[in-house]
Amino acid sequence: MKNINKINKLFISGLLLGVSLCAGLATAQQWPTRPVRVIVPYAPGGNTDFTARSVSTKLTEMWGQQVIVDNRPGGATNIGSEIVAKAPADGYLLLMGGASNAVNMTLYAKPPYDTLRDFTPVLWCVQGANLLVVHPSVPAKNLKALIALAKTQPGKLNFGSSGLGSSNQMAGELFKVMAGINIVHIPYKGNAPSIVDAIAGNVEMVFSGVPALIPHIKSQRLRAIAISSLERFPAVADIPTFDESGLKGYEASNWFGLIAPIKTPREIITKINTDGNKALAAQDIKTRFESDGLIPKGGSPADFDKFIRSEISKYERVIKAAKITQL
Repeated sequence: MKNINKINKLFISGLLLGVSLCAGLATAQQWPTRPVRVIVPYAPGGNTDFTARSVSTKLTEMWGQQVIVDNRPGGATNIGSEIVAKAPADGYLLLMGGASNAVNMTLYAKPPYDTLRDFTPVLWCVQGANLLVVHPSVPAKNLKALIALAKTQPGKLNFGSSGLGSSNQMAGELFKVMAGINIVHIPYKGNAPSIVDAIAGNVEMVFSGVPALIPHIKSQRLRAIAISSLERFPAVADIPTFDESGLKGYEASNWFGLIAPIKTPREIITKINTDGNKALAAQDIKTRFESDGLIPKGGSPADFDKFIRSEISKYERVIKAAKITQL
C-alpha cells in the first residue's frame, strides 16, 4: 500500500511538473498579446535611444505587436530605471539599461533600485567606446603629451561629460586614476551640451561616444586623442587606444542592453533573448550599428549578467580610487 501511495505521489508530482512546463511554454508562445514598452532613461537622440529604436523596430516586425520606446530622462538615469524596477514582472515594460546602472550602485548612497536585486538581464545589445577629444587650442597632440601637460597644470584642465554617473564621466575618472593626474570633471545635462562647450573651448577636453564626435573630428573643430576600447574601433580605425598609447589596461566601455523586472517569467526572458539575438544578427541592423560606432553583442542572459556584475565591481573600484563623494 505504501509503495502504491509513493508511486501515486510521484505520478502526481510528474503530472504537475508537466502541466507547469506546458503552461510556461504556452505563456511564451502567446506573449506578447499587447504593445511592449522599452524605457530609455535618456532624452531622444543619443546612442541609448538609437539602440532601443533599432532593436524595437525589428521586434515589432517579429511579434506583430508594437514595441514602443518611451524616453524618461533625468536623475542620472535613476528616474527611468526606477520605473522599470517597480513595474509588474510580465515582460511588457523593459529597460534599455547601460553603464549608469552599474555606476549608480556605488555613486549613490541610497539608489532607488538595486541593479542585481531588482532586475534580470535579458539581452546585451551593443558595446561602444568613449573617445577623448580636445579643443584645438590644447597643445597636446597625443595621450602622452596630454598627460604630461596635465601634470604640469594640476587642477587647471577640465573635462566635460554627459552627466554625473555617465559612462563618459567614468571614462574620465578612470583616466585620472590610471594616469595619476588631476583634471576637473564638468557634468552637463546631456551629451550634446558637453560637446558644444568643448567646441567653444569652454572645456579643454570631453569624453563622448564615437558617433557624436566624428563630424567634429573631421571638421577639425576637435582633435581626437584616444579611444577607450582595448582594440581600435572600426568606425574610427585611425585613432589609437589608450592602451597602445601607453596607459596599459585602460578600458571604459559604453554599453546598452535590455533588462527586465526581476521576477519576469523565464520563458518570456528566453523569448525576448532569442528574438533579440535574431534582430542583432540581421545585416541591416549590424551595418547600422557599426556605421554608428557600435558593435552588436548578443549572447545569453547569463553572459549579460556576468558582464554587468564585472562592470559594477570595476566602477566601485574607480569611484573609491577617485575619491568621488557619494550622492
